[in-house]
Amino acid sequence: MRVLAALSGGVDSSVAAALLGEDGHEVVAVTMKLWGGESDTGCCSVSEVEDARRAAAQLNLDHHVFNFGEEFEEHVVGPYVADHAAGRTPNPCVECNRHLKFDVLLRRAELLGYDAVATGHHARVVTLLDGSRRIARGADSAKDQSYVLYTLTAHELDRVLLPIGALTKDQVRERAAALQLRTAAKPDSQDVCFITRAAGREAFLEQRIELHPGRIQDENGTTVGTVSAVEVVTLGQRRGLHLAGGAAPRYVVDVDLPTATVTVGGPEELLCDELELENLVWAAEECEGVMNLQCSAHGAALPATVSLQFGEQDQATVRVQWHEPHRRIATAQSVVMYAQRETTTGTEQVVVGGGLVR
Repeated sequence: MRVLAALSGGVDSSVAAALLGEDGHEVVAVTMKLWGGESDTGCCSVSEVEDARRAAAQLNLDHHVFNFGEEFEEHVVGPYVADHAAGRTPNPCVECNRHLKFDVLLRRAELLGYDAVATGHHARVVTLLDGSRRIARGADSAKDQSYVLYTLTAHELDRVLLPIGALTKDQVRERAAALQLRTAAKPDSQDVCFITRAAGREAFLEQRIELHPGRIQDENGTTVGTVSAVEVVTLGQRRGLHLAGGAAPRYVVDVDLPTATVTVGGPEELLCDELELENLVWAAEECEGVMNLQCSAHGAALPATVSLQFGEQDQATVRVQWHEPHRRIATAQSVVMYAQRETTTGTEQVVVGGGLVR
């Protein structure tokens, strides 16, 4: 099989490419150049591209760089800025996977005659008894990335390989060390790649939109502090509010953009019994019933009852009813639905769909 292996410059993608070669595939490495601005972290930095090139050279792979800067701006950076301007809390990594890695790159690979695209995500592709494919959790529960891959449908999964999904992170590093890859001990990237550590999110946003200072009030309406930019405050936030010490922990329980008001309260005020999801993506068919739902990249999946709702023009949303009170989730964050399915290797918890908090 001819495989285009996406090399980000990290250890996971390097080992993924190596494993493909060991399995006898014809592998060519590609690095996506996504961000042309300043970057000091993640797959968008100049050093990451260089690390990818060197890893490809060590593995004797041809290496290409595809410039998808316009697409990245259109589908990831622009919407990220617009969401913050509207008081939403976006997840750019989900959108990068949705639009870049598993759309633009997949289509480019097909045009170039490749059979599949491979990445270094810690997740597995499993096959149901009817022959269709689904995303399942990776072997390393602490590193599992199935959450950020929920937008992959059965159609895309016919052309996607995730070679390291059956390995733990320690095993990946052991394989990299055995291959003497420069990336073997490289730390994981944790940050949004187009925002520098030095400047931060607020400095990035203020170059693109007008930010507004706001006041912080308690549940009684008493002013207890201020924020320099209400657009960067998110539901559930505790750090960075600079509230007076000595009191019980206080969290953001509401952000009102029109009045530039942030309301804080105790953790009990963040609890809810239900939520609604929109912009739904289903792995195949729409589903209802009891499922396990995950609300952050590395959070626990908790049981809830999912029901479909249809509004005007049959626009579908999902109503989630938690089995126990759950912490509220910021608008535009992803919630991913998992359910048990019979696969060719046994019963698995697989991704059946996901959506954005309304």
